Amino acid sequence: MGRPIRGDRGQVLPFAAVLLVLAAGLAVLATELGRIAVDRAQARTAADAAALAAVASPDRARPEAFRLAAANGARFVSFEHGGGRVVVEVRVGRAQATAVARLAVVAGSDRGDRFGGTAPP
Repeated sequence: MGRPIRGDRGQVLPFAAVLLVLAAGLAVLATELGRIAVDRAQARTAADAAALAAVASPDRARPEAFRLAAANGARFVSFEHGGGRVVVEVRVGRAQATAVARLAVVAGSDRGDRFGGTAPP
């Protein structure tokens, strides 16, 4: 244990500063990735709800789809309706999702032979 070599003093401070900047960068990255994952899930939920609402109310398809998308925190990108098929595309934050719903005829249904969802095989 001798005297410290001249010029080695204060080397920990720059190293600690670099580590602090890297840790802050990783925290920001983790937060952004979490936000993107939440936005994607919320966009999928909003698109599914809007498409099913539109197919369940064919006479008010667009307003119902718009209402459900907005209630789920999404904004409309596109809407197609025709032939018993609805395609809804929404955006939440940076995430975008598309959902398709089809009208299927169910024999003996007490809901006016309408059923929201995909047709059975």
